[in-house]
Amino acid sequence: MAGDDTLDLGGKVALVSGASRGIGSAIATRLAQHGAHVILSSRKAESCEEVAGAIRAAGGEASVLACHIGELEAIDAAFAAVEQRHGRLDILVNNAATNPYFGPITETDPVAFQKTVDVNIRGYFFMSARGAALMARGGGGAIVNIASVNGVIPGAMQGIYSITKAAVISMTKAFAKECAPQHVRVNAVLPGATDTQFAAALIQNPKILNQALAHIPLNRVAQPEEIAGAVLYLASPAASYTTGATLSVDGGYLVA
Repeated sequence: MAGDDTLDLGGKVALVSGASRGIGSAIATRLAQHGAHVILSSRKAESCEEVAGAIRAAGGEASVLACHIGELEAIDAAFAAVEQRHGRLDILVNNAATNPYFGPITETDPVAFQKTVDVNIRGYFFMSARGAALMARGGGGAIVNIASVNGVIPGAMQGIYSITKAAVISMTKAFAKECAPQHVRVNAVLPGATDTQFAAALIQNPKILNQALAHIPLNRVAQPEEIAGAVLYLASPAASYTTGATLSVDGGYLVA
């Protein structure tokens, strides 16, 4: 548990999408370490069982819930289940995302375009809408969106993905402004290059990696746990006066 009570999440219920691996797994683990009951979500509930089991083995509280955020019916069913099982939601981390196309923007496949928009924009939007409504009924809460530095500086050959992440940044501000009266804070974390399976195609290509490192003052990629620390802060009482903010966790990439 946290030594500093401003990071104490004891008694809080947190839902983390895309929690089966990578950044989502690290976030779920960190929130549980600070006392939250974490609901790990992915398209298939069983894919989160290993992470949830590790959290429980370490003394934390965790459960799993299937939710494909690209499907509106699945989102509605997930929040109905959360309300039925827990009666409240205090923290929502929108982390699940997709990036099926890597190539010239002018050659973007329409199917890949639609999938990226459905998950990264529509999914985040309706997860936030349903989450904020449930939080408001319980007196408030915190939403943290995982955006990307690509939402500020588009990544090469990652046009539609970068566009959706820019939309997440704008979405964060819109929700923050409208949900503040209901005591729901909404912020975003912008990870830079991070050592995950999601980014493996970039990180494991020496040419692309070296090009990226040339623009990162800390001269390395992040570990998922380093992104999780930023999420913990924004979800916790330590950030009680912070809403509509974007926190870059990128080794200095955006200021290089």
